[in-house]
Amino acid sequence: MNDENRFLPPLTVAQPDTRPAWRRFADSHRRLLLVLAIVLAVLLLAWILTPRNVQPPQGGRFGAGGPMPVVSAAARSGDMPITLIGLGTVTPLATVTVQSQISGQIMRIFFKEGQTVKTDDPLIQIDPRPYQVALEQAQGALARDKALLANARVDLDRYQTLFSQDSIAEQQLATQKSLVAQYGGAVLTDQGQIDAAKLNLTYCHIVSPITGRVGLQQINVGNYVTPAEPNGLVVVTQLQPITVVFTLPEDDVPSLLQRMHAGATLPVTAWDRSNAHQLASGTLQSIDSQIDTTTGTIRLKAVFPNEDQSLYPQQFVNVVLLLDTLHAATLIPQAGVQRGSPGTYVYLVNSDQTVSVRTVTLGPGDANNIAVTAGLKPGDTIVVDGADKLKDGAKVIVRQPGHPGGAADVGSGKSPAGQRGPGSHRQRAQPGSGGG
Repeated sequence: MNDENRFLPPLTVAQPDTRPAWRRFADSHRRLLLVLAIVLAVLLLAWILTPRNVQPPQGGRFGAGGPMPVVSAAARSGDMPITLIGLGTVTPLATVTVQSQISGQIMRIFFKEGQTVKTDDPLIQIDPRPYQVALEQAQGALARDKALLANARVDLDRYQTLFSQDSIAEQQLATQKSLVAQYGGAVLTDQGQIDAAKLNLTYCHIVSPITGRVGLQQINVGNYVTPAEPNGLVVVTQLQPITVVFTLPEDDVPSLLQRMHAGATLPVTAWDRSNAHQLASGTLQSIDSQIDTTTGTIRLKAVFPNEDQSLYPQQFVNVVLLLDTLHAATLIPQAGVQRGSPGTYVYLVNSDQTVSVRTVTLGPGDANNIAVTAGLKPGDTIVVDGADKLKDGAKVIVRQPGHPGGAADVGSGKSPAGQRGPGSHRQRAQPGSGGG
């Protein structure tokens, strides 16, 4: 080897590439293939999300001027009740926890749980024998003291005769007078003991203080009871008549007081919690003397005959108070009322099958209908279904209620909400308020 070449690196011989051709192509164009895959994925996703066979909306403000199908109803004349709604609790007029007024062993129970009893019906009998013995002892003491009193009075008459004859000292006469007074007091005490014993014998027979329903039994035969029983012996609750205490917002107080000061009898109805069934009818009895500042409400009390006992103590009920009735009012369905930039309005159906916007002033309403005080008259036809696709001057095709695409029983006073519960009492009707 030459000296000048000994410092040069040794020559390396290139090895042949044994990979398949497709692998060599993939490795050299990997970035290009990745970009192509992303582009294809984006194009596929766009194709999937693109809606096909889209048809333009027909009719209404989006159509080509074709008439819109709507359901209409005619304004009518009728009475509109003005009602106030409150949540109440059934409260009995009287609830008595029967207690024993004496101590003793229970000998007999006359009632059954849940039984209806009348005033003075027997409930419980306590063993009367100890009190009968006490009565006999008091009677014996009275007989003895009466005899002593009679003898003392005879001696007093004798002493008075002797004193008039100056035969005895005045001190002896005064002593005899005191003895007569002492025996007189003993007789009165004995009579009091007799009366107390007789009263205790009466207390041995416990009777119902009121007419009502007996609650669950707290004691059994053989129990020894005292006047200090913590739960009492039994609870009797009056059910007929019965009251409902309910609340109303303080804003209702002026109109309520106006009607009460006029001497009006305000009907009240009680409904179950789901407003599906009317439980009872009654009248407003009284109103509380002050407003609860924490809730802004006032309490009222209504009385119900409750002849069928459909109202039960401590039951929660929905209360509907009929404040007044607006007679000969122009009524339209609630569904026909619209609200927007013109204010409160309706779509009036014209004779040429077009609609026009008519601004109206609303009065009191209920769940189905609402009174119109200005803007409409009985006989005017308004749109009650399909108004969301209309505009002023639009052409319409009037369908009958119940037609496919229409509303069932519109303007007839019946609605799914009205058929369940009080209907016209679902909301509080106030002048100038309504629902759409």
